[in-house]
This record gives sequence, structure tokens and C-alpha cells, in this order.
Amino acid sequence: MNILLLGDIMGPSGRKAIIEKLPGIIKKKNLDFVILNGENAADEGVGITKKNFEEFLKAGADVITTGNHVWDEKETMEFISSEKRLLRPQNLIKGSPGNGFGIFESKNKKKVAVINLMGNVYMKKSENVFDEAKKFIQNIQLKKDADFIVVDMHGEITSEKMAMGYLFDGKATMVVGTHTHVPTSDYRIMEKGTAYQTDVGMCGDYNSVIGMNRDNSLKNFFKDPDAKKHYPALGEATISGLMVVANDKTGLASKVEPIILGKNLENRI
Repeated sequence: MNILLLGDIMGPSGRKAIIEKLPGIIKKKNLDFVILNGENAADEGVGITKKNFEEFLKAGADVITTGNHVWDEKETMEFISSEKRLLRPQNLIKGSPGNGFGIFESKNKKKVAVINLMGNVYMKKSENVFDEAKKFIQNIQLKKDADFIVVDMHGEITSEKMAMGYLFDGKATMVVGTHTHVPTSDYRIMEKGTAYQTDVGMCGDYNSVIGMNRDNSLKNFFKDPDAKKHYPALGEATISGLMVVANDKTGLASKVEPIILGKNLENRI
């Protein structure tokens, strides 16, 4: 079973890269299931529109996760409840529309559970992420309720993501961090068989400040009166994510492989 999770898709350049390159990656790596984090996909670099969502599905994605920017495009609140393949963080304030997890069928007819979580530190107010994760573990068990389990842990700080990795170790196929837009080099298989990476980075222009125009970002840091609201860098995007080869019998990881394709980072594909 080959599963790919790609990091935050950043603005128009990130979308373009996904639409043009994801079908080829799926074919080359013989992928059975693809998750994209789409919370930065809109033109302004925050939020996701229905058109963005539909383009990603057409390109070959199976599920789209999000994070703290999920509602930045107001239309998302109107259509998310009817689009089961678009997830918002499970631990958003109770009563939020949409779903935080789902069980989906892969191309090879396996059941894949995906849960979208969001950290509590330096993020928008939400329910305790560890409480929600514990509830999920109690209710959705590997090889009983789903053949494979994928966790997108959208968070700012490393410690929350690492702790979540240990909480799910042996209970999920992979725990992958998103949000910081910079890929970390700590991808590995943990002691009990769960694949982990603190952050998979972004699918966007790395010749930027975490995906935003670098010159304008500097003006903002200097409080330059000519500074504008942050907006995405529009150069060629680099795709960044993590592929996991999982054991069909155990649902755990047997191999992890970073997937990086584009102009600014060393390619690994």
C-alpha cells in the first residue's frame, strides 16, 4: 500500500504544480491513496475554494485536509458539510460545520481512515487536541475499523507534533505534521511501526518567506509604510511531501520516502 501526504498547497503557484505534476507522481510511484493539505490553496494564500477542491480531486487527490485557515474563504463553510473528502480539524470548537475525519476507499479497495488535527499552541482557539486524538484512538482502531490510518497534525510547535507521534505509535500508519511550510529531515519509522515526520513542508514557491512574497514580507517586518498585506510568491513551486509504503497485514509502515519535486530544493523522487 503506497500512501502520499503532500504539505500545504500555497496559492496559485502551488495549485499549478499539483494540477500539472500530481498525476505523473501518482503513476511513477504507483500510489494507492493521496492526501493533500489545501488550507493555503486560494489566490490570497489562505483558505480553499470549492473550485480549488474540485481541481485537486481531478488531479488525483483522494482527501483534502486543512488547518487554521480553513474558514478564510467564507464559501467553505457553505459547502464543506456536503463534501466528505474535504476535512477540517477534528478539534475545532464544537458545532463547527464539516467533518474532522473520515474512512475512505483507496484505489486498491482498502479502507483508509484520515483524521485532521490542529495544535493548540500559537494557533486559533480549539478543543484540546490530545483529548480529541485519544477519543479517535478509542473509536477507530487499526485493522479493526480501517486497514490504514493517516494523521495530519497541523501545528506550529514541534513538541506537540512529536508527542502526537508517540501517542499514535503502533496505532496509526503515519503521523505527519503540516503548517510550518518547511520540510524537516526527521522522517522515520517509530519504534512501534508508525511513520512520522514533524513537517512535510509546503507545495509552493520556496524563493519566499514561507510561501509569501519575500520583498513585501521584509517590508512588513520593518513596518515600512509601503508594506501591503501578505500575498503569495508566484515563482515556480516545489512539491513536498512524504510517501509511506505500508504493510497490508499490519497497517503499519515498512518504508518512508520524502517526495520533493521542483526548482528550489534538492529533488527526491
